[in-house]
Amino acid sequence: MTKTTKENSVHELSVPFGAGKLRFETGRLALLANGSVTVTYGDTVVLATAVVGDVPREGVDFFPLLVDYEERLYAAGKISGSRFIKREGRPSENAVLTARLIDRPIRPMFPKDYRNDVQVIVTVLSYDEDHNPDVVSIIAASAALALSHAPFIAPIAAARVGVCDGKIVINPTAAQLKEATLDLVVAGTGDKVLMLEAGGHEVPEATFLAAIEAAQKEFKPLIEAQKTLAKDSPDSVQVTPDETLHLEVKKYLGEKLGPVAREADKLRRQEMIGAFEKEVLTNFEGNYKQIDLKAVFNAILEKEVRDAILTDGFRPDGRALDEIRPLSAEVGVLPRTHGSGLFSRGQTQALTIATLGSPGDKQFIDTMEEEGTKRYMHHYNFPPFSVGEVKPVRGASRREIGHGALAERALLPVLPQIDQFPYTIRLVTEVLSSNGSSSMAATCGSTLALMDAGVPISAPVAGIAIGLISKDPYAVQGVENDYQLLTDIQGIEDFAGDMDFKVAGTKVGITAVQLDMKVRGISTKVIEVSLARAKDAREKILEFFKSVLEKPRPELSHYAPRIYTVKIDPKKIGELIGPGGKVINGIIDAHGGKEVLAIDIEPDGTVMVSSADAKAADAAINEIRSITAGIEVGQVYTGTVAAIQTDRLSGKEIGAIVQLTPNKDGMVHISQISKQRINKVSDTLRVGEKVQVRVQDVDEARGRISLTMRLDEDPSERKEFSPRPAARRV
Repeated sequence: MTKTTKENSVHELSVPFGAGKLRFETGRLALLANGSVTVTYGDTVVLATAVVGDVPREGVDFFPLLVDYEERLYAAGKISGSRFIKREGRPSENAVLTARLIDRPIRPMFPKDYRNDVQVIVTVLSYDEDHNPDVVSIIAASAALALSHAPFIAPIAAARVGVCDGKIVINPTAAQLKEATLDLVVAGTGDKVLMLEAGGHEVPEATFLAAIEAAQKEFKPLIEAQKTLAKDSPDSVQVTPDETLHLEVKKYLGEKLGPVAREADKLRRQEMIGAFEKEVLTNFEGNYKQIDLKAVFNAILEKEVRDAILTDGFRPDGRALDEIRPLSAEVGVLPRTHGSGLFSRGQTQALTIATLGSPGDKQFIDTMEEEGTKRYMHHYNFPPFSVGEVKPVRGASRREIGHGALAERALLPVLPQIDQFPYTIRLVTEVLSSNGSSSMAATCGSTLALMDAGVPISAPVAGIAIGLISKDPYAVQGVENDYQLLTDIQGIEDFAGDMDFKVAGTKVGITAVQLDMKVRGISTKVIEVSLARAKDAREKILEFFKSVLEKPRPELSHYAPRIYTVKIDPKKIGELIGPGGKVINGIIDAHGGKEVLAIDIEPDGTVMVSSADAKAADAAINEIRSITAGIEVGQVYTGTVAAIQTDRLSGKEIGAIVQLTPNKDGMVHISQISKQRINKVSDTLRVGEKVQVRVQDVDEARGRISLTMRLDEDPSERKEFSPRPAARRV
């Protein structure tokens, strides 16, 4: 359906998408952007804008594309839960991942030599839980670029695919995704795939391929709709690279870079590259800009690497095309951590550390799309020394967040259920050296660290990256034939290659996938062969794991907390917590403080006490049981004298208040302190003194507990005490 309003040039167009319709609207919002479109799916509405710089950015040798994904709490009808800051702040982790999801498929659709700034901003204006804005945002970003004068080669489309109850579902709802065995986002052109992002529960390769093909069937109407919207848009900027400099540098270098493409050692190769680059910069100094010379030098080096692989089947380190680099691994490498795994594949080395925490250590999430807790986290650090560089160390980059999320997703399906293993689990990967595929090294290190920590994972997970070198990488139709696949790509192959296809999984199937392209896409046939290569490599790594640690350790680390579970009456939860948390905090403080002890309470009355100190945990459990247990007649307690009770009229001491538990106390009448007559309670008892008492009577209606210190008497033979009536005042 197409609808045009002439007065303000508003164009609307709707196309079928999954079980619903996707509606495009242009000409209403953000009219000063070079391209803007509002896309609606269900009640989810996103605004995508594209702005293109007028001139190339000086001093860069890359395409300066910037994609921002803006979550707005108002879109979901929320106000920030923070007491002090109500405005949206820095992007959430989900927003960063979505921005990457948008960036990855649109970047290859620009000319390689384009240097003008391009900024795409996607703002979520309305959000309903059943129509995820990430896929809608990819389509909207493509449409905005198509409407602009940017040299965007062709529109793209995207779809989410779930496998629910064994059936393939396009754009499943949030409820369906919770039960789905596969959550896959596919982006591409009409018949080629540009990007994949997936998490699965040990999904077979055949099912994964079928899901991709199902997504592709949705693409054509979405792409045709964008072409219709953009038919009256300004012509795209033409990019015509100047070949003069390239030819001059190529002639000067001759065959010098041939040996560089065949140097196995990364450090030696970097030294050779640096020397030749310096030589080129010196020779052409004053004639051309340094940044242009570097870009041409890299392009020539890239061509040398590609030719060696395509023509001779020769990889820089001499491996066969399907060969994995040498593997090595250790576990338990750090003495005080709860679990650690050091994994190396060639010159890529990752150290992953596992930390187990109490249920209360979960991460609280409050974003536009999510509200709840997260019990498993993986954080990935990529310091500059890992690639021999000098850079300031700042907060986590988008890349680090993305790689950490991929490794996290890969292990999630094999973690034990929370009722079997209630710990909060945090993994941190320190990339110590990187020569390609550090995220998959982090995945392998995660498996080793979890098993070393004694986490009962259902199966080990390994990951591998598959690369691609094609004969005609920038063909508009994408890659179909004339290519070589590379198992376990290293840094220079990633630099010169066309694809980074990361696949993680168990022996049974796939748990996570991430595909990034530099070319205009690949066919499902290439994907099928790549998955087969990845499976073969994954099984070899999983077999290698057996020589390091075959299964999770039977016991947790001595330094890890133990979680003890106590069941109480849910009606007693309030008593255990106390006013303002006074009672529960008192228990924690009395037994070592928060550094030693943690107590978490579930609504069903499950109380979990976490501590590495067994004595502290036992004492806390006894106190919890004492507090939540009902006070019964005949029970004997060791209590503390809290106060001396006096008569309100006469002022005489009539008894003592004894604290039985932190939230319960009772009264010992003066006659029940001793068999001998006592004139004053304070002659026998002092405030703060520990005494043994027995419960004589419990008055639930009035909330009173009567106690006695005369423990040697038979309770069944005791006489009821009736105090003498007070004299009437006349």
